[in-house]
Amino acid sequence: MGTNLKLEAQDARGKLACSQTYKNIYENGVYLEKNPLWHAEESPWKANQILRMIENHHLRPRTVCEVGCGAGEVLMQLHDRMNCDCSFWGYENSPQAFEMCKPKATERLQFRLGDIRDAEDRPFDLMLVLDVIEHLEDYFGLLRDLRPRSQHTIFHIPLDLSVQTVLRKGALLKRRDLHAHLHYFTKETALQTLRDTGYELQDFFYTPRSVELGTEFIQKALKLPRMICFAIHQDLAARVLGGYSLLVLAK
Repeated sequence: MGTNLKLEAQDARGKLACSQTYKNIYENGVYLEKNPLWHAEESPWKANQILRMIENHHLRPRTVCEVGCGAGEVLMQLHDRMNCDCSFWGYENSPQAFEMCKPKATERLQFRLGDIRDAEDRPFDLMLVLDVIEHLEDYFGLLRDLRPRSQHTIFHIPLDLSVQTVLRKGALLKRRDLHAHLHYFTKETALQTLRDTGYELQDFFYTPRSVELGTEFIQKALKLPRMICFAIHQDLAARVLGGYSLLVLAK
């Protein structure tokens, strides 16, 4: 009995240490060292996907908030391209990313260091949660906490789980090491997660990040097969070849 309790205590300490390690990489500079641009180079492309969803549904938000805004580049792109009566807020937990945001602030674009769940802001017209939930240990808790804070929410979720990533031994581990992805989704599990946490799905579509932005050898090699397969059957292309993310509009 004593041995079992000791093993359970060691296991609990190990899990806590692991959790703390992944939480701290956004604060101690480790994530910045591996991703020095904090993915700002992808921001114009992401903004295009968001604007496409907004235009498809004739949304006219006057307040927009991004949770985990990183370097703030997506919000700056939207700030420059949306109506001048729209105001923007970005929340970021990483001090390093927040420093990258600060020079981009304007009268209509504000950044705050901290967790939006600790803020007392009124609900926003539109909330953006872009490539965030795969990083968090308790993403169910975050999703439930965010739902009352906006009228509409746009999620961008990478679909890391595919036949080719499962077959390639290091594919998922690379995402874990370089980008700190703790969870891996398919279209079906991503959408069901949102339903399970109380969201009403309005629309979704695939975004071809690896096809349009990929620079690695495997991404270049799979570009044409992905495009051909996607033209024939979108779900099959994402499920087998991977390289796609999901943009979701929810209430």
